[in-house]
Amino acid sequence: MIVGSGGFRFQWISGWGRLPAGVTLNDVPGVAVDSHDRLFAFHRGTPPVLIFDRDGEFESSWGDGVFQRPHGLFIAPDDSVYCVDDEGQAVRRFTPDGRLEMEITASDQSVVTGYRRGFHRSVVRSAPPFCYPTGASPTPDGAHLMVTDGYGNARLHRFDPAGELLSSMGDPGSGPSQFIIPHGIHIEPDGRMFVSDRENERAQIFSAGGEFLGSWTDMNCPNNIVRGPDGYYYVAELGRTVQGPPGAKRVVKDAMRPRISVRDSTGAIVAEWGAPDPEGEGVFFAPHGIAIDSRGDPYVGEVSASNSAGLAPPRATLHKFVRTSD
Repeated sequence: MIVGSGGFRFQWISGWGRLPAGVTLNDVPGVAVDSHDRLFAFHRGTPPVLIFDRDGEFESSWGDGVFQRPHGLFIAPDDSVYCVDDEGQAVRRFTPDGRLEMEITASDQSVVTGYRRGFHRSVVRSAPPFCYPTGASPTPDGAHLMVTDGYGNARLHRFDPAGELLSSMGDPGSGPSQFIIPHGIHIEPDGRMFVSDRENERAQIFSAGGEFLGSWTDMNCPNNIVRGPDGYYYVAELGRTVQGPPGAKRVVKDAMRPRISVRDSTGAIVAEWGAPDPEGEGVFFAPHGIAIDSRGDPYVGEVSASNSAGLAPPRATLHKFVRTSD
């Protein structure tokens, strides 16, 4: 299957990623590529961190017994691996082979924020870390670690390399520097921060110091943003295929569709792809994590089971696309 359009056409590699015996791939909320173009998949199964070479051959795994529920994943230029555990209220840094180097944990702040699990707009005030954190990324100079927090909070936290909290910003709402699920963060070499403000259907852009610079709209509930080696931005957009509160979810066929969009430096869409019917064959149902390797090939992790509360048919949760000129 060829997806995309124009100069952004990709071959979908069906069935990519060969698992070792006894391992079942569950929802994959986080994907990231290291300096060797190895793909790290952070999935909600055992073991939670699976590592593949660029051809999809399994290399190794780690993380048993560490995480309550895997969520965000980021690999720094030095190959440090940052894992966000939303239910565990934790952000951890590991070596590529799984040795723990740093851990930030905090008690659940739901009593402060007013968050009711699964009700995205229930947050009435911001709080200190954490309340189901979602994403993390160090700044390019390594001086700070930025954490989006998240499902039950409306904050962007700044930590020092040792994990000490330095500052926080953000409040519930839809104005500048306000969030309804700050979900993922991408940081540019110049320090600008792109925060996926999912339920506001936008990405907010901040200076390195936290000053609001603007926003990108026309987004179908963005989960995560990355920039490829081609200089374009690739966005995993969840859509609103599944709606309703916990215990009463339903699939809405004519709702905002899940997709991957490719955007230029202004945020304008230059290509996109998804599935004509998210309940049918093909991609996607619930794109969540996204990564691009050095050759410009995208990888996408889906959370179709947890997003749909069992409404989605069984499907692949890890995808690779190879750029093509065909």
